[in-house]
Amino acid sequence: MADIFPVVCTDAIEASRDFYAALLGLEVVLESGWYTLLRAPGAPEAQLGLVTRGHPSVPEGFGRRPQGVLVTMEVEDVDAVHDRALALGVPIVQELRDEEFGQRHFMTTDPDGTLVDVVMPIPLSPSFAREVAALRRARRAGSR
Repeated sequence: MADIFPVVCTDAIEASRDFYAALLGLEVVLESGWYTLLRAPGAPEAQLGLVTRGHPSVPEGFGRRPQGVLVTMEVEDVDAVHDRALALGVPIVQELRDEEFGQRHFMTTDPDGTLVDVVMPIPLSPSFAREVAALRRARRAGSR
């Protein structure tokens, strides 16, 4: 595999481009009118594509509005991105919080309703770390 990145269908490619660029500091690498590729400065492997919903490159029936899809964006400082989200007035659908499974995160939606989870890794809670260790031991014991 050479690369993997999400491509999100959108009704408003410019609004979506501006949303991801402003919120996450992504730069436009390519624009064709119906397709936009964004990339994180200094991290060429961190990419996001946007394609106009209904474009012939998207098979019939697959350009519907998102449902059950979560696009996760890992950042170095989730608090700073959360502050930026508030300043931009983007919808916050899950407030900033720490999770026992090792994430500090908040969730928003892009202009087309795609759920965007902005995360920063944090240490696992001790109880969760014990659960993971016990699961690993059980799997190893079961594979013998």
